[in-house]
Amino acid sequence: MNPQLAVMASIRGGVFTRADARACGYADTDIDALLRSGQWRRIRRGTYAARRSLMLVTDEILHLRRAYRVLRASGPDVFASHQSAAALHALPVWGLDLARVHVTAPDGCSGRLRGVHRHIRDPVGPGLQLWNTLRMVSPARAIVEVAATAPALPAVVLADAAVHTGMVDRRALRQASTFLDHGNKRALKVLDQLTGAASIAESRLRHILADAGLPAPSPTPPPDTGQPDPDDPAAEALWFPDERTVVEFEPRFPFYSEDSGPEDPPTEPADDDGPQPVEHCWISWTDLDDPTTVADRIRTTFTRAARRTGIRHFDLARVR
Repeated sequence: MNPQLAVMASIRGGVFTRADARACGYADTDIDALLRSGQWRRIRRGTYAARRSLMLVTDEILHLRRAYRVLRASGPDVFASHQSAAALHALPVWGLDLARVHVTAPDGCSGRLRGVHRHIRDPVGPGLQLWNTLRMVSPARAIVEVAATAPALPAVVLADAAVHTGMVDRRALRQASTFLDHGNKRALKVLDQLTGAASIAESRLRHILADAGLPAPSPTPPPDTGQPDPDDPAAEALWFPDERTVVEFEPRFPFYSEDSGPEDPPTEPADDDGPQPVEHCWISWTDLDDPTTVADRIRTTFTRAARRTGIRHFDLARVR
């Protein structure tokens, strides 16, 4: 499957039509050959999917398919919004409710469509896009709509991903929040919690640290101790030089970033002459489901490191 058809299929939940394949350069003979070989499978008349996309069907894939059908069956004034628009923009929708397709329209006439959350707004508002006949709100508007209506943690993850990819910046998000018809303060509160993470796991972990009042990690990676973890060489780490602690975590679901986009300046490991880590703390993906335990484990590791170094940090602002 060529890249153009792969993108077209991804926003439609892994499926595409014969017309889509033709528009991407496939002749009818090529389409028939791919169907006979089993590389493509017929879902229904005139609708196909690549074989590998049928091996794993997630809630996100099912939501994208429903969103595509809803938009095709709706009028020209109906636009995908909230988490449905975020999914169509290929942003991670981890932790968000995907049971219903979210659309914004100027009236409440939903017709026969079921499983649709219809947000009424007349006019529909700014930040509207049309891509390949699909009507949706812009990434910035979708993010602030989620921030205004969904739990804070999934909204922070969503915004972190969009900022990391360069799809939006913080200024654009704050500007989009001014056009919300409700939930503006809630959205701004979420935007104040952005972590600058590069994966869903890192975003969740940094959010837990901030909620627990723990110190913020250093922007530089930890010193190279020359002892990589043989069980998980791809583990990511946060470095706390004052606490002499390295917190390693499972880097699940990294955010996409185009190679051709602007690159951040490379971060150099901490100076070998600086503080060296004396304690390590491992956080798995499943551990992140229990923020209290994660915070207690990291706090205990900080205490253990302080005992080993004999260094104690006092709060200079505390009352004598």
